[in-house]
Formats: sequence, C-alpha cells, structure tokens
Amino acid sequence: MDIKKLYDSKLKTAEEAVKVVKSGDWVDYGWSTNHPIALDAALAARKDELTDVNLRGAVTMWMPEVCKADDAGEHFTWNAWHCSGVDRKIISKGMGYFIPMRYSELPRFYRDGNAPVDVAMLQVTPMDAHGNFNFGLVTSHIADMLSVAKTIIVEVNENLPWVNGLNGAEINIADVDIVVEGNNPPVAVLGGGGEPSDIDKAVAKLIVERIPNGACLQLGIGGMPNAVGTMIAQSDLKDLSVHTEMYVDAFVEISKAGKITGKMKNLDKGRQVFAFAAGSEELYRFIDHNPNVVGAPVDYTNDVHVVSQIDNFTSINNAIDLDLFGQVNAESAGVKHISGTGGQLDFVMGAYQSKGGQSFICMSSSFTDKDGNLKSRIVPTLTQGSIATDPRSTIHYLVTEYGMINLKGVPTWERAERIVSIAHPDFRDELIAEAEKMGIWRKSNKR
Repeated sequence: MDIKKLYDSKLKTAEEAVKVVKSGDWVDYGWSTNHPIALDAALAARKDELTDVNLRGAVTMWMPEVCKADDAGEHFTWNAWHCSGVDRKIISKGMGYFIPMRYSELPRFYRDGNAPVDVAMLQVTPMDAHGNFNFGLVTSHIADMLSVAKTIIVEVNENLPWVNGLNGAEINIADVDIVVEGNNPPVAVLGGGGEPSDIDKAVAKLIVERIPNGACLQLGIGGMPNAVGTMIAQSDLKDLSVHTEMYVDAFVEISKAGKITGKMKNLDKGRQVFAFAAGSEELYRFIDHNPNVVGAPVDYTNDVHVVSQIDNFTSINNAIDLDLFGQVNAESAGVKHISGTGGQLDFVMGAYQSKGGQSFICMSSSFTDKDGNLKSRIVPTLTQGSIATDPRSTIHYLVTEYGMINLKGVPTWERAERIVSIAHPDFRDELIAEAEKMGIWRKSNKR
C-alpha cells in the first residue's frame, strides 16, 4: 500500500470535509485538546444550512466557533461529557447540556450503541512512516468512538505532542475517510490556578505525611492536588509511580525531582499511565515521545479492578462541599453544574481496595461568597440540587485545613462528630445543632 498516495487521495479542505454533516447528525469533537479548530470554523460557517445538529465534546479549552453566534442554539446543541469553564458558558447560553457518567464507562457507551456517531472530527498529529496518526494528549475513549463513527475526519496539527500508548492511541490512514491539514495552532494550555494558598499548603502537608515510599499516585486538578504535588517534589519520598485519569503539571514537577521511578508498581512497571493530559507547554514537551509516560483507554486507567491491583494506591481529589453524613459533592453548586463525576468515585473505591491504598477528599473548610460573607463548605445536608459524587459509604479520608478524619467503619453519630471537628470553628455549633435535629449527634460527644 502506497501510504502517501492514500493520504493524498483523502486530503480535502475543511470546507469540503464538513459537507458530510447533515441536519440531525451526531457529530463528535473528541476530547479537550484534540477538539477540531479548522473543521469547527468550517462547520460554523454552514450554520444557516443546518438544524438539530448534536455535538459532543468535553473539558473544552476554547469556545467552539459553532457556539459563538447569538442564534447558534437554533442550529447546534452542545453535549458535554465533562464541564470546564467554557462548557459552563455554553450551558448558560441555553444551547448546552451535561451528560452524566462515570468516565470509566465511556468507551462502552460507544461500543454498545448508546452514543451514536455520524461524523467524528478531531485534531491528530501528522501521519508517521507507517500511516498512523496519534491522538496526542487524549487516549481516553477515542479509539472506541472512532470504531463506530460512520465518517472519520482527522485534522492534522503539527504542534500536537506524540504520546506513546498502551493501546488505542493511533488510527491508520486506511481507517480514515477524510484528512484535513489544519493551521497548526499552538496546543491549548490549561492554567495552574496560581500559587497554592496557605490553606492549600496546610491540607497538602496533612496528606503528604501519610504517603509512603513506593506509593502510586492519582491527582485531580486544582489548587490542593497541585500543592500536594509540589510538596511531594520537595519531600524525601522515593520510588513513586503514577496511574491517573488526568496527567497534570504536578506529575512533571515530581518526575523532574527524581521521585518517580515506577519500580514498585504492580502493573505497567516503570510507566506513568494516564487517560488524557492538559496543562502547560512544559508538560507537553515532557510527554512528547516519552516512553515512560503513556496514554491508555479510560476503561483501563479508571477501572476499579485495575486500580485495586496496584499496591499503595493513593488517590487525591477535590470537593465543592460535603454534608454531615459524609456525602461528597464535587460536581455542582446546587443546580448550577460545575464539572462532572469523572473518575473520582472510581478512584475513591479502587484506592481503598488496593493493598495499603488510601483515598483523600480535600477542600477548604469555608469560602467567601461574592457579597463577602463567610460560608461553610461543610453543610448539614447537601444543598437541594447538589450532586452526591461520592456516597457516604465510600469515603476514606476527608481533609480540610483543620485536620484529617477517617470515616471507614464509623457510625452516623461519630461520623458527624468527626466531620464537625474539621469544619471552620465559626460554624461548628450551628452544625452540631443541625446534627441533633437529624438525630445523628449525642450531646455527650462535645462536652
């Protein structure tokens, strides 16, 4: 097979390529950094010709052109697997919606026909000598999504890093319908959120003290996991490994500090494994063609049974708020959607099943609202409309700047007592009063 000849026969402009999209189609944009750019602009230009086109994407890092017009919602509907700030803006515009899921199940949604794909369009690396395009920073579910797509359009971006994969990280020119050569824009970067606050550092210190040598790390995104990463990089810990959903800059910092060897890892020894990555240009340079950092399908990275096979698995994630029963909300502020379940529940469960494993849910005890009022993140019961990301039965450690508590094997009254103990002092009496009303507090506990 003449690979170059086959490539040339499939090469089209973005404007020509998007002509395959019809009203009523489901069009998949892939995930985060491999959302299309030239194809998106060309599809947006066809807006007035189309109606009821459903688009799928996730962790959107720039506003898609198809969502910009005032009347865009009359032609396109955006469906997000996981929400970023951009996805929230699309939803607030009235043309976007969230798709609830456990991220680990996403590849099967496609395989089982629950997520039909008429047209798939996504950014990829340039084709290699063997006719393969790499999915760059996203392995995730992409191969399964493409396996059911009726039409596959790849948009080549020379700036995407080539990420080695355990499997499912490339597609061959023989399986592609249309090739578009994009304008090679820089890969979108994800801000780190600035320097860790004193509260972030206090929480991180409590967690790092409990991490053993040889632990396998999973970090969520945000200030506190970032602070944990920085503190690990500065610690005396050694022989750490990585198995995570999202590869973030903290792992680069820990790697460059020489803390990650992977030699104690039960699975994929020596390799840092992830489903997708987003962060700084430094991160992208670090993982480009790096044999020690590999992408894998999310039904492998986030699978509870896979995670449980890795000894000393340590999972660290954020929360928005939690209640006195130990239910954790990491997705919404009441009915206002913030992010998604992602892999948090899977890692909470998998880490505890791991030999020596532990999961940490961390957050500040309070926050200041837009009117300058101090509010507690620990509430009697979750606010109406809030999502219970992690049920009370799954929680291991909860951490705020006021301490760390273990909720395994703890009855409701003692659970409430422990949770109140790490609340902001200004709210403890109020929380105790509410716990008494709910019948989960014994007066003798406090005095």
